[in-house]
Amino acid sequence: MSVNYGSKRLVVGAHYGTRDWLAQRVTAVLMALFTVLLLARVLFSKGPVGYDQWAGIFSAQWMKVLTFTVILALLYHVWVGMRDIWMDYIKPVWLRLSLEVATIVWLLACAGWGIQVLWRL
Repeated sequence: MSVNYGSKRLVVGAHYGTRDWLAQRVTAVLMALFTVLLLARVLFSKGPVGYDQWAGIFSAQWMKVLTFTVILALLYHVWVGMRDIWMDYIKPVWLRLSLEVATIVWLLACAGWGIQVLWRL
């Protein structure tokens, strides 16, 4: 004979909490390391930092790829944070979905702008 001590709890969407928590930490560490690298490149450069020297830092292909990787990490970091804010504080489904779509469109536009800036497309 089985005893039922309560209904089975169904939580929709709870499966991604740990993964997103870890993603937030990993992307934050990546952005922090990139910031330290960039500061080191600027601080240890000779002479005043003008446009030519600043553009020279990002002229190498590996730096462009690293910078865009950090931009993608930043965009994912923002998406996880904003999605959590929308889910926690916006209760009407139509409004939450609209805000999530607007956030995705904005982040994709930022990614496109990052590509344009880095590779002058």
